[in-house]
Amino acid sequence: MCGFCGFTGQVAEREKVIQKMTNLITHRGPDSEGFYINGEGEDGITIGFRRLSIIDLEGGNQPIYNEDKSLVLMFNGEIYNYQPLQNELTQKGHKFTSQSDSEVLIHGFEEWGAELLPRLRGMFAFVIRNNIDHSLFIARDYFGIKPMHYTLLDDRSLIFGSEIKCFTAHPDFKSEFNERALDDYLSFQYSFPHETFFKGVFCLPPAHYLLYKNGEVTQHRYWEPSFHPDENMPLDKAVDEIDRVFTDSVNAHRISDVEVGCFLSSGVDSSYVASYFAGQKAFTVGFDNGSHYNESEYAATLAKQVGIEHYTHIIKDDEYWDSLSDVQYYLDQPLADPACVALYFVSRLASQHVKVVLSGEGADELFGGYRIYHEPYSLMKYQKLPRRLRKAFAVVVSKLPDFKGKSFIIRGSKSLEERFIGNANIFNQQEKSRLLKNITATNPSTRVTQYYEPTKGQDDVTRMQYIDINCWMVGDILLKADRMSMAHSLELRVPFLDKEVFSVAARIPAKHRIACKTTKYAMRLAAKRHISDQAADKPKLGFPVPIRVWLRQEKYYNRVKEAFTSSTSQHFFNTEELIKLLDQHYNGKKDNSRKIWTIYMFLLWYDVYFNKKP
Repeated sequence: MCGFCGFTGQVAEREKVIQKMTNLITHRGPDSEGFYINGEGEDGITIGFRRLSIIDLEGGNQPIYNEDKSLVLMFNGEIYNYQPLQNELTQKGHKFTSQSDSEVLIHGFEEWGAELLPRLRGMFAFVIRNNIDHSLFIARDYFGIKPMHYTLLDDRSLIFGSEIKCFTAHPDFKSEFNERALDDYLSFQYSFPHETFFKGVFCLPPAHYLLYKNGEVTQHRYWEPSFHPDENMPLDKAVDEIDRVFTDSVNAHRISDVEVGCFLSSGVDSSYVASYFAGQKAFTVGFDNGSHYNESEYAATLAKQVGIEHYTHIIKDDEYWDSLSDVQYYLDQPLADPACVALYFVSRLASQHVKVVLSGEGADELFGGYRIYHEPYSLMKYQKLPRRLRKAFAVVVSKLPDFKGKSFIIRGSKSLEERFIGNANIFNQQEKSRLLKNITATNPSTRVTQYYEPTKGQDDVTRMQYIDINCWMVGDILLKADRMSMAHSLELRVPFLDKEVFSVAARIPAKHRIACKTTKYAMRLAAKRHISDQAADKPKLGFPVPIRVWLRQEKYYNRVKEAFTSSTSQHFFNTEELIKLLDQHYNGKKDNSRKIWTIYMFLLWYDVYFNKKP
């Protein structure tokens, strides 16, 4: 695990520039650094690397070259099937100089070109420079576990890197705010892929590679997370297949030359992962705000059952709040998911004991774990009413005070494409229009239309999962997983997000995903072969954070109010609307906690990156 960055073309003192850029991502790789500088003028290439040593501790330094040094590689991630690939390439005549997983990429690309990518099993982002034609090949893994950003400058030179913050050290990079990203963020609570909050800076989409040559960028998709459910698959076969492939994935993800631990909450995903860690270490955090916000006791019970050495940290209220600016700095872009801060602290705890952890991200998106996936079934009878009648009911109730069932009637009047934009939906278009100054509010549904097209004709649950895999998982779940772990120089691996696991998940019919009033039905049955029924059946809570409680305390109310009345806030927002949201919540009239938090996180992030406040 590591980080890299670089640029094409010529700048003054480029050795110093690349050193400054890599210094900004030292947290991604504190063990060593490496540089590659070659060529002049528009054919010049400058790349820097920071390494966190995990496999082949002595021989895995970068850059890495092929035999004649016509190709140069820098790589972030882990390739879990590198050993069989190395054996195959050796038989084809390639000469290896190390036992690192990185080296299979350079020889594999030399042998197969872009056809290497579907052969890989792992998480990765890498760049290969061709010194013959001066082109760059940049690739990102299937699900977007590892980050990759890029921008084209006015002279058509390219800057690229694992984190956007390192771009700011390049003398020709203009750090400009992207207003469109704010509009999207207010609905999604994250920067909608594949734009960023920095104008002209983009994320390379998952399962894509980028070619850069002669000042031009082209992108190509090499894999698609397509679902093709087998409606005739028996439940017992689905459970067998899940258990088989997940066991194989966990074993592959544990390959390392350093100690590997795991995160552990009370949920089924991390508990399933932890069941493979008898005799090893697991890490949990919670809050001192009552049992609803502290699942460490549940985790401790499971750890004892499995035989895990268990470490826990209880996050104090002020400790959480005082970390927020640091968290937004490491994230690169604002993220309003309160659980990302908890992930920051559990990563810090784990980094004091191990260099690698396994975690449960991806299980919900692949196997149907979110409660919202029940909605197609709960709305089924109501939506048999004529659409015109349902629309009329929705107009009437939307003008009434909140009551139980109001949301059901409004959402039941809409098609799936109209009502579901992903697992988060904070502000609608009308609400954004009231809040924003000088920025046109858009309908968030239009942003996900492109992801509905490939799933036409499939069941609604499958379509919802596809949206979340391409949007929510990339923009929120995997962003925070990468940035919060790497902030503490910790490698986080996600065995559910494995292409072999997905190949099984893609065939499981919806009736085995959402069934018996539970989510992840078949996966929970597979987990019961390893953990107790109580742990496997526990309802999904996410990571409960007491934001709602804190925002009704004067101390934190005043802290947020100060931000809501700041000059930055007045520049972007109608602040009287913000104060109305805050006061309604503080006085107990409405639960506006998620909306308040979304705006507050943006303001903190903007202070860090544009007002340069520590």
